[in-house]
Order: sequence, then C-alpha cells, then structure tokens
Amino acid sequence: MSIRSLTFLSRACKRLILSTALSFASLTAHAGLDHELAYDQSGIWSRNVQLALEYSAIAIAAGGALWLGNDNELGHTFWQTADAEAISAVAAQGMKYAFRRARPNSGQGPNAWFVSGGDSFPSGEVTLQASFVTPFIVNYGRRYPWVWALELLPAYDAVARMKAQAHWQTDVLAGWALGTAVGYFATTWETPVFVQILPHGLTVGFSKRF
Repeated sequence: MSIRSLTFLSRACKRLILSTALSFASLTAHAGLDHELAYDQSGIWSRNVQLALEYSAIAIAAGGALWLGNDNELGHTFWQTADAEAISAVAAQGMKYAFRRARPNSGQGPNAWFVSGGDSFPSGEVTLQASFVTPFIVNYGRRYPWVWALELLPAYDAVARMKAQAHWQTDVLAGWALGTAVGYFATTWETPVFVQILPHGLTVGFSKRF
C-alpha cells in the first residue's frame, strides 16, 4: 500500500471516528437514550457466551482467510473481514482513550465523560461483531438475502453488554455504527491491507496446498 493510500486511510478513519463520537454524544445529551438495564448474566446472556462469540469472530475470520486465500471469492471476503476487525478494533480503542466514559456499573451515570479509567464508549465487542458481519452482507446480501441474519450477532452482543451493565445504549450503537462503517470501507479496497503486507505464502490459501 502506498504512502498516499495510507494517508488517505488514516484521514478517513479520523473523520469517521470524530463524526461517530459527536453523533452519539449528541444523542446522549439530547435524546435521553441512555439508561441502565437490570443486571442479567444468566443463560444466553452469560459472559462465557459473549466471550465465545468474540473469540469465534476472530478465529473464523483468520481461519477462513488463511485457508481459502485471497484469490477465492469467499476467501477475499474473509480477508476484508480481517482488515475490518483489526482497523475497527484500533479505532474503538482510540475512542475509549479519548472519551473515557464511565461504564454503567461505575454508578456515575451516562453523562460521566473524561473520567479516570473510563472506557465505555464505544463498545469494542459490538464493534467487532459489526465489522465481522458487514463484509459478508455487502458482498453476498443481494444474492443471498438470508445473509442479513448475521446482523443478529451484533444485536445479541449489544443487548448482552447492556445486561452486563458494561455499556450504555449509545456505547453499543456507536460500536455498531463504527464496525459497520469500517466493514463497508474494507469491501471497497481492491486488495485487502493484510494481503498487501503479509507474505504471499500466507495469503494464497493453505487449501491450495492439498
């Protein structure tokens, strides 16, 4: 990837982060959207289920990309998903450091921004799920409408994180928007970033060796 392309990507990510943050901060201030949900970590809302979903999204993206390779249509989508997951994770973490919002379980309320140790905005796990499913929806949604059902993953995770009192409503919405936006932009790049920087032997697809 050229320096010019990297500069454009960096600027686009900065604009995306700023616009997302301002939009959802405005929602918090004016719409009164944020409120604490009753704590529930039973059944499907268990933290173990949430973590299994998180690790699965990472493993499936990496495994599919390495196994199928970039020259395969589905493999190309997996590489786009890997890009989206990595870039959105960095963006989400940067926003957490920048805005330092207190989590619901801190007892400080939804308007506690820029506090020591705050890391609620946005939800990194919802960002991950949205970035994971978006390239598949963009590339296959028109041909196979059932693919849209993948949106149930970030939807579930959003509710689960709120029930864990780990995030406010605008935290999960911001994460969903961020992951979706990065996931979409990842599908517009002819060659995924990881494919450009990793050795060809890793991106060609291990399935072709058998």
